Amino acid sequence: MILRSPEESLELGRRLAEVARPGDVIALSGPLGAGKTSIARGLLAALGLEEEAPSPSFAIVQPYEPPEVRFPVLHIDLYRIDDPSEAEELGLDDARSDSLLIVEWPERLGEAAWHDALWLSLDVAPDGARALTAKVPAAWKDRWFLT
Repeated sequence: MILRSPEESLELGRRLAEVARPGDVIALSGPLGAGKTSIARGLLAALGLEEEAPSPSFAIVQPYEPPEVRFPVLHIDLYRIDDPSEAEELGLDDARSDSLLIVEWPERLGEAAWHDALWLSLDVAPDGARALTAKVPAAWKDRWFLT
């Protein structure tokens, strides 16, 4: 899939919100400026967040709870994680039981940490468009809307 504008990235996020649920992990991978946060912002807005979601780069984990959003969501940015052991303190496995996890820079923990995640990878094309590729796990097969 090609995302030609930030608006298309936001729209992809809105569409993801229609099928995402607590317990899911959406892993957003790609270089700085590729549009990971735009997808997350579209998803959060569609779940009810009225203000623009900040990038969780400094906080690492930005939680959202009802009534702010329809169900609990953790927006996670692992860019500043240097070693996978640092992430253990975040308690992501426990939080996942009742929250949607949106994870930017998931490769910092390795693909094994997110074996059942919907893994969306973004690459920036020379013309500025974003090329999106998806790794769709079994849990998402009946919900995935792009072919």
